[in-house]
Amino acid sequence: MKTLGLLGGMSWESTVPYYRLINQGVSERLGGLHSASLVLASVDFADIARMQSAGAWQEAGEVLSERAQALRQAGAQGIVLCTNTMHKVADIITQRCSLPLLHIADATAVRLHRAGVRRVGLLGTRFTMEEAFYRDRLSAPHGLEVVVPGPDERQRVHDIIFTELCLGILRDDSRRALSQIIAGLQFEGVEGIVLGCTEIGLLLSQDQVSVPLFDTTAIHAAAAVEFALG
Repeated sequence: MKTLGLLGGMSWESTVPYYRLINQGVSERLGGLHSASLVLASVDFADIARMQSAGAWQEAGEVLSERAQALRQAGAQGIVLCTNTMHKVADIITQRCSLPLLHIADATAVRLHRAGVRRVGLLGTRFTMEEAFYRDRLSAPHGLEVVVPGPDERQRVHDIIFTELCLGILRDDSRRALSQIIAGLQFEGVEGIVLGCTEIGLLLSQDQVSVPLFDTTAIHAAAAVEFALG
């Protein structure tokens, strides 16, 4: 079994499911008392969020690169960046750390192809929905068509993530708001919804909407298990 390096804390609310899902996946595959071999570096999200707001992506990438190198020194053989948005700096991390980084968008694209889904709606932070780093990673190499909500809906999703989900706050009115936004994307002909923020799955589940949901946290964790046991 390979040792995985989890780069988390963005937010810690969504890092907890990574730890649980990866350990559950290894246990299911190997049985008995088996669990995953993991090392974790968890950052102070307030610092990272400040850099996001300031557009200081290079600085954020350097911070995460230092943590990735620390994970390598601790014995990690692959990096799992436990966040969607900070994959914006994935290239900086891979340039500075020799370990393979398991990209969350690549794992998600593989799952979408398996499901026969080609036109997808994307929910996440404004950075994830509006900038090219994530949408292009899905569309260009994988041939997927990505649709995002309108400006007001994007801001609503972003606010729910940062002012509620990252703080562990789950509100029914926010769940209804996300469901309505998803209904609007369905009207535009999407075949599935990518929950492109690792916190959204804490609030919204498949039984609450009629279109297939693709929870990137669960998908990424499953890919990490495959890497560890491959």
